Amino acid sequence: MELLPVILWWAGGVVGISYLLILAWAIAYDFAKTRINPGFDHPWKLRALLLELHYAKILECLGVCTQLAFVRLMTDLRRHKVPPNLYTKDLDFDGVAVRIYLHKTPSPVGRKGFVFFHGGAGLAGSISSYQNICNRLANESGSVVVSVGYRLSPEYPFPAQSEDCHAATVHFMKNAEVYGVDPSQIVIGGDSAGGNFATMIAQKLAGRSDLPKLRAQVLIYAGVQAMDFTLPSYQQNARMPFLFRENLAYYGLQALGKDPSLSGDMLRGSHVPHEMRLKYEKYVSPDNLPERFKRRGYRPVPPSPFKPEAYEQLSDILDASFSTLFADDAVIRQLPETFIVSCEYDILRDDSLLYKKRLEDNGVKVGWFHAENGFHGVINFFDLGFFSFPLGIEILSRVAEFVKHL
Repeated sequence: MELLPVILWWAGGVVGISYLLILAWAIAYDFAKTRINPGFDHPWKLRALLLELHYAKILECLGVCTQLAFVRLMTDLRRHKVPPNLYTKDLDFDGVAVRIYLHKTPSPVGRKGFVFFHGGAGLAGSISSYQNICNRLANESGSVVVSVGYRLSPEYPFPAQSEDCHAATVHFMKNAEVYGVDPSQIVIGGDSAGGNFATMIAQKLAGRSDLPKLRAQVLIYAGVQAMDFTLPSYQQNARMPFLFRENLAYYGLQALGKDPSLSGDMLRGSHVPHEMRLKYEKYVSPDNLPERFKRRGYRPVPPSPFKPEAYEQLSDILDASFSTLFADDAVIRQLPETFIVSCEYDILRDDSLLYKKRLEDNGVKVGWFHAENGFHGVINFFDLGFFSFPLGIEILSRVAEFVKHL
């Protein structure tokens, strides 16, 4: 028994030292990997939040657990509290898990419905980790929010995610009145990959006459094309948290069930046939961007030589069903009113701007909020105490105001 305190002290010391060593490794890795633009506010706060991802990566290198498993665990452990005027129900919409946010106070008329698809590259995120975001959207917009718990990759490779989003949306549109929602006032939207799924669903529903027309779509820093990864925002923010350019390709390919070793070819544009590049460059051209978005630096980069073997494996990500920027004008013209959020320090910034122009050129009404100090994933950090970014609250409030005043 006398040895027990010594053993515990020794074990605690080993654990403590190991933690400090891994933390030091994570800090060193962060400064080697990350480049935060000098114009960005609160860089140290952002670096502190990023340490969790670096810590997870190191644990993966040590064989303790995968980075993805660690990230999923930590995001789902966040504390949540439903506002007193709301209540939630976990339901099943045609085999898809959803969490619906309902108001305790009845409305004399049907409320708006907001179907929300969470971000996380299709690899992470959940209806639980997005609870506080959906609380705020439902509370401030007065709408009934449906958070879709779509299946995640790599366990369920794409298109399982968009299929689940589509199935849940159609179910809700057909049964909206059961939840006190006006079927003609349904909005869909999401952030990051969820925003991409929203563009897919909106385009897929555009030609259907058996369902009510969507009232609007909300796209929060969504990716909409997989052809050109050398646009100004991809160059300016290549190593800016929380979405590095190389990680977009590597983890994106994992989510799609593709070989991650193709990421280099994808980033260099070797997967795009010449005739396809000629066809779509009118939509992806940096000339379509306002000049102010090129001021932090931009150098035209010619694509690498075409590799047929890369195209053979990646051709589907260039299809308009995934790269929604490339949809036909006839489809774009049928899309509902749209609210777009872009962030200055986000590699996907220019995707948002190009999609905005494409919609406007085809007569679609577009509202736009550009977060000058925003970065990818900022809405996930609005409620972390000292480490919070108030800009996340502003973005969610802007979205809620848009939905409320439709």
